[in-house]
Formats: sequence, C-alpha cells, structure tokens
Amino acid sequence: MSARGRRLLTTVLTAMLLLAVQPALRAQHAASAPHGADSDHNAAFDRDTALAISQAAIGRKVGNYSFYDTAGRQRALAEYTGKPLIVSLIYTSCYHICPTTTQHIAAVVRKARKVLGEDSFRVITVGFDTAHDTADAMREFEREQQIGESNWDFLATDAATAEKLAADLGFQYVATGAGFDHLLQTSLLDGEGVVRRQIYGMDFDTPVMVDPLKRLVFGEKLKESFFERMGNKFRLFCTVYDPASDSYRFNYSILAGLAMGVVLGVFFIYLLLREWLYSRRARISKV
Repeated sequence: MSARGRRLLTTVLTAMLLLAVQPALRAQHAASAPHGADSDHNAAFDRDTALAISQAAIGRKVGNYSFYDTAGRQRALAEYTGKPLIVSLIYTSCYHICPTTTQHIAAVVRKARKVLGEDSFRVITVGFDTAHDTADAMREFEREQQIGESNWDFLATDAATAEKLAADLGFQYVATGAGFDHLLQTSLLDGEGVVRRQIYGMDFDTPVMVDPLKRLVFGEKLKESFFERMGNKFRLFCTVYDPASDSYRFNYSILAGLAMGVVLGVFFIYLLLREWLYSRRARISKV
C-alpha cells in the first residue's frame, strides 16, 4: 500500500474510533457536571438560549422556598412578600464577577433608598453553588463585600431548592473548569412574588433598576385610601433621575408646575363662566 493510502486508512480508522467513543464521553460529562435549572447537560452554556429562558420567566410567580440566613436561622421566601424584592444569585468562590456585581447592586440600592425610602423594598442574595455556599460562606461573602445594608439578607439553601428557585427566576448556570457560566442577571419581583423585570450586566445604569423599582414602590395598591393613592402618584411622577449626579431626587418644580397648571385652568374656567353669565344677563335684559 502506498504512503498516501496508509494515511487515508489511518484517517478513516481514527474517525470511526472517535464516533464510537463520543456517546460514552457525552454520558460521562452529563453525569459528572453540576448544572443549573433546565440546563442541557450535553451542551455548553448558550447565552441566547439562557436569555430567552430568562425573559420567559417575567410574569411568573416564584415559589415559597426555604433558606438559611447568615445566622443559621431558617427563612421562607414568603417573609419577603408585601414589598418589591431584588434577587441576586451568586456563588461565593467567584473571585471577580459576583463580588463586582454585588458591589454595584449595593451602590444602586443606596441611591434608590435615598429617594424611595429605607424600608420601601428588600434585597436577597442567594448562593447557588450549594456544596460550598453555606450560611458561613454567605456570611463571609457579605463581610468581604462590606454590604451592611438593612433589609438585605444573604441566604444559603440546598441543591434542590437552588435549582427550583433558579428555574422560577429563569436563571441558568453551568459548571466549568473555572467555576460557573451564567447570565449576569438580577431579578426584580413585585410584592406578590411575581418576576417583573430582569436586569442584566455587571455595571448596569442606575435607572435600569430604579425606574421599574420606583413604579412598583409607588404603584397603586388595593388597600390604599384615595389620598394615599394620589400622594403615591405624585411621588411617582415627580421622582426623576439626574444623570449629572447619577442619582434620583424629588423634583418639586414639577409639582409647582402642576399646581400652576391647575390654578390657570380654574382661572380660565372662571373667565368662561363669567363671560357666559354676562352674555346671559345681556340677553335677558334685552327681552
């Protein structure tokens, strides 16, 4: 056989061998690789698919799962209903992305609370690498990030619960040699525990989180009185973002403008009414 024929035969035999062992390699990878909710064990992390699953979670109610806080106390997700809730999923062994994202969320949360109120919404950070993200690990992560915010809890849970929570939130994560591949996703839930907005990125713009949060905080509630409802509507309309300082403030000039518009409207109606009465008297006097 010629040298060319031997090379061709070697190539064919190698290809046949790879085809024979490929199913076994895929099965071994599927059995050994940790995974996130609804992930495809046989495929690498696909960001387009993950984004579609994330967006599909909007409008979904999150289940009432159990967690442990940094003091080891059991906490139920139902404890956080009644007010908007920001949910961030992290893994504590992440050395850059998760800490940086958490720091940015903290900065935006502080800006939001200055204008919306300290107790107007809650935040939870949940560890999804449950083999390592224990209550002690979450406490250390909180300490390292120097969060120290009220109404913000760092929570640990078991693997089954982490996967169910991730599925409800549309959060995908796939284990890699360096940690996990996942979307940089922060979820915003309303007071009923329904996903209302997905926020993406490690350093998203402040209004991306605060604008929908503002609408949830100042949104109309069934048990509000008329005056509470009107007050919240004014606050919603008059709370504006100032890009120069990257912060929110209550713009009294908008309220003054509205008041001036009402006064001018009443004055205009008064002039029309007075003119109508004058014309009516003139017609009666002629008769």
